[in-house]
Amino acid sequence: MIVLRRQTRINNLQPMTSDSAHVLWRTLTTAPPLPSPEPEEKAPLRAIDLAKKIRQEKREEERTTKGIKPTATPLQKRVSELKQFTQQLQNVHPNVLAKHLHKTMLFQNRDVIVLNKPYGVSVKDHGGGTCITAVLPILAKMMDLKVDSELQPCLGLEKEVTGTLLLARNQEAVDNIVYLHRHNQIQRKYWAITVGVPVPSEGVIDIPLIEREIAGTQHHFKMGLSPMFRLNETGEGVSRIRAHRQAESAVTKYRVLDSRAGCSLVELEPLTGTRSCWLLYCHGQLSCFEVWDCITSRCSFLKYYKLPENVLGKLGLEKSKTRNLTLHLHARQMVLPGTTSQPEIRVSCPMPKYFTKALQRLNLIFPDEKEPN
Repeated sequence: MIVLRRQTRINNLQPMTSDSAHVLWRTLTTAPPLPSPEPEEKAPLRAIDLAKKIRQEKREEERTTKGIKPTATPLQKRVSELKQFTQQLQNVHPNVLAKHLHKTMLFQNRDVIVLNKPYGVSVKDHGGGTCITAVLPILAKMMDLKVDSELQPCLGLEKEVTGTLLLARNQEAVDNIVYLHRHNQIQRKYWAITVGVPVPSEGVIDIPLIEREIAGTQHHFKMGLSPMFRLNETGEGVSRIRAHRQAESAVTKYRVLDSRAGCSLVELEPLTGTRSCWLLYCHGQLSCFEVWDCITSRCSFLKYYKLPENVLGKLGLEKSKTRNLTLHLHARQMVLPGTTSQPEIRVSCPMPKYFTKALQRLNLIFPDEKEPN
């Protein structure tokens, strides 16, 4: 390639011969094309912009050093709030859990103790996290109970259910509670937040339950409804069918305490000892379901219902964060019948913070807070 050099003085230019012109022409025609011009570069960063960037980086570094997290979005704050309310006691030292149970104790006498069970803590050991049964010896020491006194949980609650948990202090109390429970003499009332409004607003449901085997990649068992009546082929009237031999009797009394914008606060009173019947009824019979329906608490691969957009908005969540929503089922009240030697025992348990927050977000009102008619 021939490089032409511009002379600084015009009078130094030499006349071009024919051979030189031929060489120049051949060079120009055979030379590779010049590269396309590069796009114009962005304007250089101004000093004021650079100063702002440095200040921002320094501020973030100071926050990290001091342990202050960057400003979170409203969604991140809401998810963090739910985790704080529901995961505080799931993996703590046994002494910490025992101290919390002792501090929040609801009732005690010489025969029984009623605890305020927190969310996410199992009553019995299922192979994960701290359970209440494991810390009962520590709790007994904190209460200065006798050496031969052994606390035993009765009428246990599911891991995701909060509220009144009954403990017996001696074997005689255990036998008495078993007798009362078998004859349906212990009254228990639960409060649940549902999506949908039960129709009618008050009534009694009597549908047996049966445990069914669910095949598939994740083999498990699940409680389901086993109705004793079916709709006729004509669509008019019902016919009684033979009850399944393995079906368990399940009767639940319910009433709507408050409803607003498609959500309800429902009181459930199981009249039989069948577990999880009120959860199944909420989904299958009352035409509504729990904010997080945990029908088979033994399974860790639960399916979550798709909540309506308006409900998610009120709860401050998005579809991608639905798994952070907790089961809203609370054992509100327990009543043990009196005897000749002691009066009736009636214990009410305050609502957990995440439950009251959900009520506030959904504009649901406690019965005692409603304005008189």
